[in-house]
Amino acid sequence: MEARKSFLGTGWAFPVSFHKNLPGACGADMVSEVQDIEQSLTILFSTRPGERVMRLDYGSALDDLVFEPANTSLITYIKDLIKKAILYYEPRVDLQNVEVVPNLNDLLEGRVLIVLDLVVRTTNTRFNYVFDYYSREATIKPQ
Repeated sequence: MEARKSFLGTGWAFPVSFHKNLPGACGADMVSEVQDIEQSLTILFSTRPGERVMRLDYGSALDDLVFEPANTSLITYIKDLIKKAILYYEPRVDLQNVEVVPNLNDLLEGRVLIVLDLVVRTTNTRFNYVFDYYSREATIKPQ
């Protein structure tokens, strides 16, 4: 399969998946353009600093805040973490606005939405990205 060429970047899809279309032709599924940026942001916000071996500073510390009380200072702190993470680790976009939207029904479950208004630098294209920030309980699915 021929790789797509994009000046915004092309990378492995997240979560990583593989395909085998023809005998002898297999590889990782790839994403490009804004979809690549969105998946990169998901990885950035889901990674704890110190988790990547070669980039110990990469990531955001959002996981440390899951059980904190949802108040104005926490929302301001989350906005600051998001702004710094995008500034340092996602050079393809300019952040226009960050909104942390707590829904009262979901807030009791520890769930907030982080809504980002972004502009892709090279194409001047605007798009919104929503990161669903909460901690899910791990379960084992029966086979």
